[in-house]
Amino acid sequence: MTLQEQLLEDLKSAMKAKDAVRTNTIRMIRGQMKDFQIAKGAPLTAEDEIAVLNNAAKKRKEAIAIYEKSARADLLAKEKAELEIIASYLPKPLSAAEVEEIVTRVIQEIGATTAKDLGKVMQAAMAQLKGKADGKVVQEIARKKLSS
Repeated sequence: MTLQEQLLEDLKSAMKAKDAVRTNTIRMIRGQMKDFQIAKGAPLTAEDEIAVLNNAAKKRKEAIAIYEKSARADLLAKEKAELEIIASYLPKPLSAAEVEEIVTRVIQEIGATTAKDLGKVMQAAMAQLKGKADGKVVQEIARKKLSS
């Protein structure tokens, strides 16, 4: 079952259960996927679907940070609930140790030795880790490895 089929089934279940937050969140995700598909002009790949979900999750995280600063508990709870629903469709992120292992392997394959090689390392590492790890975490690990 593809992610889009899973979303449709979950939407039906949420509507039957009268779960407004889940229903609205899944509708939003499906709408963003449809928009992306129209813009692309071709059916979505699994990577495209993950990219749409990551984008939606990133927006929720940014909104949560803003609402925490402005003490908006009502909007904060809504964004956290939406983020939790979106995260349930994302692949399980890799642990820091797994990311460090992949970055170390990439550094050895490329032959990077200094911080000047960070761009090359990031490009190769993110090609392997796209959707599985946060870019900031990968960059932090790569900087640490190249500076030591």
